[in-house]
Amino acid sequence: MYSLVRTSHPATGVEHSIYASFFDIDEKNLIVAGANILKVYSMVPENLAKRESNPRLKLECVGEWKLHGWVQSIASVRLIGAIRDSILLTFKDAKLSLVEYCPESHDLVTLSLHHFEDVAVKEGFLQNEHIPLVRVDPENRCAAMLAYGKKVIILPFKRDITTATGEGGASEGDISLEGLRIGGSSKVYPSYTIDLAQVIPTDHTVDNIIDIQFLHGYNQPTLLLLYEPLPTYPGRIAVRKDTCRLDVISLDVKEKMAAFIWSRELLPFDCVKAVPVPMPTGGTLVFAVNSLFYLNQGIPCYGVSLNATGDKGVTTDIFIRPLEGVKLSLDCAVADFLSPDQLVISLKGGELYVLTLLVDAMRSVKGFHLDKAAASVLTTCVTLAGKGYLFLGSRLGNSLLLKYTSREAGQIGGRRDKEPPSKRKRLDETGDWLDAESEELEVYGSTPETVHHKISAFTFEVCDSLLNIGPCGYVSMGEPAFLSEEFSSNSPDPDIELVSTAGFGKNGALCVLQKTVRPQVVTTFELPGCQDMWTVYGPKSGQSGNMEHAYLLLSRKESSMVLQTGQEINELDSSGFRTGESTVYAGNLGGLSYIVQVVPRHVLLLKDSELVQTLPVDLGGPIVYVSSADPHLSLMSDCGLAGVVTLKDGKLQLTKSKIGDVPGRAKSPFLACCMYKDQSGLLDLEVKSIKKERSGGGRVKAAPKKPKDLDEEDELLYGSSEAQVGMFSDDVSGIPETNDFQENEESWRKYFEPVRESYWFLAVRENGNFELYSVPDFTMRFVTLNFPYTPHVLVDNMSTRAPAQADVPRGLENLPEITEIRLIGLGNSGRRPILMARLSDNELVLYEMYEYQSPTLAPEQLKIRFRKLSHGLILRDRKSRSKKDDRSAAIHRNSLRYFRDIAGYEGVFITGPYPHWMFLTSRGELRLHPMSVDGSVSTFAPFHNVNCPQGFLYFNRSSELRICVLPAHLSYDAPWPVRKVPLRCSPHHITFHIESKTFAVVTSVSEPSNKIYRFNGDDKELSIEDRNDRFLYPYLDKFSLQLFSPVSWEAIPGTRVQLDDWEYVTCMKHLCLSSEGMHSGQRGFIVLGTNFNYGEDITSRGHIKIYDVIEVVPEPGQPLTKNKIKTVYDKEQKGPVTAISAVSGFLVTTVGQKIYIWQFKDKELHGIAFIDSNIYIHQIHALKNFLLVGDVYQSINVLQYQQDYRTLSVISRDTNPMEVYAAEFIIDNGHLGFVATDAQRNLCIFVYSPESKESMGGQRLIRKADIHIGQHINCMWRVRAKLTDPSSSQRMLPANEKKHVTWYATLDGSLGYLLPVSEKVYRRLLMLNNVLTNNLQHTAGLNPKGYRTIRSLQRDLRNPNRGIVDGDLVFHFSDLPATEKAEFARKIGTTAPEIMDDLAELDRNAAHF
Repeated sequence: MYSLVRTSHPATGVEHSIYASFFDIDEKNLIVAGANILKVYSMVPENLAKRESNPRLKLECVGEWKLHGWVQSIASVRLIGAIRDSILLTFKDAKLSLVEYCPESHDLVTLSLHHFEDVAVKEGFLQNEHIPLVRVDPENRCAAMLAYGKKVIILPFKRDITTATGEGGASEGDISLEGLRIGGSSKVYPSYTIDLAQVIPTDHTVDNIIDIQFLHGYNQPTLLLLYEPLPTYPGRIAVRKDTCRLDVISLDVKEKMAAFIWSRELLPFDCVKAVPVPMPTGGTLVFAVNSLFYLNQGIPCYGVSLNATGDKGVTTDIFIRPLEGVKLSLDCAVADFLSPDQLVISLKGGELYVLTLLVDAMRSVKGFHLDKAAASVLTTCVTLAGKGYLFLGSRLGNSLLLKYTSREAGQIGGRRDKEPPSKRKRLDETGDWLDAESEELEVYGSTPETVHHKISAFTFEVCDSLLNIGPCGYVSMGEPAFLSEEFSSNSPDPDIELVSTAGFGKNGALCVLQKTVRPQVVTTFELPGCQDMWTVYGPKSGQSGNMEHAYLLLSRKESSMVLQTGQEINELDSSGFRTGESTVYAGNLGGLSYIVQVVPRHVLLLKDSELVQTLPVDLGGPIVYVSSADPHLSLMSDCGLAGVVTLKDGKLQLTKSKIGDVPGRAKSPFLACCMYKDQSGLLDLEVKSIKKERSGGGRVKAAPKKPKDLDEEDELLYGSSEAQVGMFSDDVSGIPETNDFQENEESWRKYFEPVRESYWFLAVRENGNFELYSVPDFTMRFVTLNFPYTPHVLVDNMSTRAPAQADVPRGLENLPEITEIRLIGLGNSGRRPILMARLSDNELVLYEMYEYQSPTLAPEQLKIRFRKLSHGLILRDRKSRSKKDDRSAAIHRNSLRYFRDIAGYEGVFITGPYPHWMFLTSRGELRLHPMSVDGSVSTFAPFHNVNCPQGFLYFNRSSELRICVLPAHLSYDAPWPVRKVPLRCSPHHITFHIESKTFAVVTSVSEPSNKIYRFNGDDKELSIEDRNDRFLYPYLDKFSLQLFSPVSWEAIPGTRVQLDDWEYVTCMKHLCLSSEGMHSGQRGFIVLGTNFNYGEDITSRGHIKIYDVIEVVPEPGQPLTKNKIKTVYDKEQKGPVTAISAVSGFLVTTVGQKIYIWQFKDKELHGIAFIDSNIYIHQIHALKNFLLVGDVYQSINVLQYQQDYRTLSVISRDTNPMEVYAAEFIIDNGHLGFVATDAQRNLCIFVYSPESKESMGGQRLIRKADIHIGQHINCMWRVRAKLTDPSSSQRMLPANEKKHVTWYATLDGSLGYLLPVSEKVYRRLLMLNNVLTNNLQHTAGLNPKGYRTIRSLQRDLRNPNRGIVDGDLVFHFSDLPATEKAEFARKIGTTAPEIMDDLAELDRNAAHF
């Protein structure tokens, strides 16, 4: 069994975020990472038209990278002399990459790689579940990485300019990877490991490190270690408490020395993290689950308990005060400082608290004040994103960007009688305690007035959110509710949509996912023979303000047709339009006041439908290609000459007919050309140079200001954050944190700078030059050679002379030529120009224009480059059809159709055999959605009308003109069109009931409970535990079943089934059972398996519940109430019911450790067969009479039910231990495989092969293939491979009839599929896989082969089998330049078109949903 695994929807959860200067020192960006995706966002004002002084900012994605590894932690560092920050990324098990943005290629480059996975460092451990953390010294002198929970590795950075530029660099002996740096000398010294046993004077080993952090305000880098030398756990608290310990060491990175400074030996056992406090206070906070501490050198420890469990004598013996009026737990909390004495904490329930440190005149913390500010998303990371903004990253819900404002909320402390009694009650009793310490205050000479602490109250508002569809627990396939009847044809491939459960608790939701766009058809006309069409506005549509289209022009081979579009669509008989010949182009010029119609040898100007002017144009042949940028039109004839026509004072004139010609030298003819109106400011020469000067001047000025509160003694003792600045150049990063905000906080102001509009003509010539001319002076400003090779970056070759005609490299002789080119400003007010080129084999190439400043550029050169965008679309025709269909080549029509407003979106529609929508909104991410539901689309036009608001028109392959709108209930600015339905409770299971077309969803709500069941010798009894007010009660989940209608996604009234308290739903499926006595044949029921969780002392019992969805007469005014849930069966079983399925119409359940087969008869279940099983079965899948059974510890078994003998028997099993997460079948014609995913994020395929020796005569399943996915897979489902090609309703391979695609969904919010492939294709793709692994430069130096190798907890005697092609890597081939494609194809003995045809076929086999 050979197969290919490919991600179809990228991961959307966010786990890490930092705020750093990614592109340039002048601007800071938000960098987020989740699973294997790294994204960079800019903060952009929401409304660029309103120039506010304090606008709301939102996030715009400006960069995205997919990595071959999942990011474990992330940090930023400013290396010496750098003009941007570098990013440190760590990966499993202990890899560290230092990467940086490179303006030459608009990509990430790797500066250094560090890898600590040799046997000596691992000390014999095979697998280590500790997360490799990376931390950076606040002064950027070094970074520290924690590996395996016990090793601390230091990565020093060069801090003096002489060594950084290469004089006296690394020693001769350092030939490791760390010394290497691409394109320049290293700024990083070799890394080394600290021997903690030598440094820390204790009698125990330093192990189980919980957290490491660098402290602020020390002269040398100073590292804090929070660890637990002798671990304990809650059940052992009675004998061993306070096991955590905190040590602080000082590092001398040059001499590789470390010295012990101070420590705190007793801390509670449940410490979770340390948060260093910035200067001027210094020191650190330590978060424990039930308490909070502040520690600093030479100051007594100050700690408070946050609930009754954390009080002295319960879980700790440390002297600790209760923080009155506060009842919370810091388990899973994340925090970041808003100011030097205030930090925001997000708890595991999503509550946001602001903690204020009450600091006295001696700069020691004398109290905490906690204030609940808001309730928000369940957070995994929190980052201060500039002044006044906070980013909350989440993998359980949508990540949020919050704007916060503070106001004074009074004072606290001082003499008690000054305070109002209500304030005293609400806040903690710091007042009492501060009075008790008055002797100390007298000694140090502080007056009581200084003890007043100002308290700020914060308000938060949401400015922006990033959609997250994860974690996908269960996925159900269903029928789309809104499918126009035109599309519900008799195609053998059904239309399916996916509905997944997402989120947890109050972030729980259902996500409705459709990969393809399914338009809502308003009406259809049959108009045979039409080749192209355009919609134009009349002058009235501009005046009335509703911007409705007035005319629709249709072009045929020899004639044209004009339709007037109002309330009705009628043909216009007498008008100034020319209908006797075919139209090449129609559009609006001069705002909306004029209409222009281009016929093969004339350009007509019309006002409304009256002819104003006819301009004959002679370009050596008929005009075939027109593009407009008001008031200019570019025309190109079939012999490759181009001209530009301009509308001036109500008249058209030919401004230029021979573009770029030099007298006496024949120029290569044009292949494609277009006009572009620039609104991005990137093509403006004058603005650029001003900006450069300004930023250059700004950098010199950014000298650090001294913070006022540092007194001199302190500077002498600990040094201050700017003590070192004098040694370095002025843009070094010794600048203290406090100054970071003034430095580039207002970077969003640059978006308000006025942009000068300019006009450009761009073209591709036959000799491969891509040229950019400014209009109206037609001087060439940018030229790049060999454009048809589609290189990664288009570089300006203006300064270099074009070489003489060199030999064409091998394999590039008959490249497809460029047939069309467009440059379109998309994104926020047209600030993201996208260059699109269409090739003669229908493929599409996309480039993004970006700003490139370099001292090597001459002043008159444009400061831009183009970077190729990887989009993964394969639009080529099938081999068999491209030979037959040669006649269509004669028709020249624009296949890239720009639209300004369809359902509120701006973008480009790509016509052709495989039509796609391309959106790039102000969110900044490129979205490409296929529209395969109506086959190939020959031409397209936007259409706004009374009866079709913000709609569009297109011709399908049957020459039908469809007038459509985009369904509004989906959001298209997502990787797949999606609708997120909030539930505000945790969804657990979902299934589609086919007969009633409704979804059944199991959800739970958590409520605190003070009840507990105890075992009293013969039975259980309920006892109610009453604790004091500050006790945090445990949560009890209450489950319920609810029907949802897929039409409105509302819960159907009256269909909620509430389960008992303590009853947990373990499984739910829609099963077809044959129930004798009720009706004949099989029909669908919703079956639930439950368990009563009373605790470990009481035997588990569960129920099997069978429900039927029946139709009743709906209540008046409530059409959804036509469905009701009827309980057919609900009885207690002898054990917990953990998995269910159906085989041959019988019900299969696991009850405890037995698998039973039941017959459903007369509303009762009668046992037929049973078998003893493993430890805890949670997956059963049926196929014919085979059962695939997944166990939590003991891998998978395959069972067979023999109906004639009514027996259930084991056929084969996998004998190696494996923690199964999900299981499913994989079907490839006559071959059957068993797929299982496990806790180590692997996916394995097993086969039953009784002939092979190692299967012991078929008793053992053989692991045939394996791959590491890098994300947990909880759910898999099967769909038959596509039978028809989407562009023509022809059948694909007959082999697909019995080939199934196994789809999966991950807990990070990504979707992917496993597709069986033939051995020939597998061998070819495997060779390609290996060639790409070795020859491509991978981001952050990660090796795809290492990433995809199976991981296991035990030493496995079996070798990795691989056997599965990494589709993500192989499909990257389609985005490579033609030179690399040809070279890699030659290395494996084939050609690039053959590989592309293979990939196209695989892509279309799994083009579902």
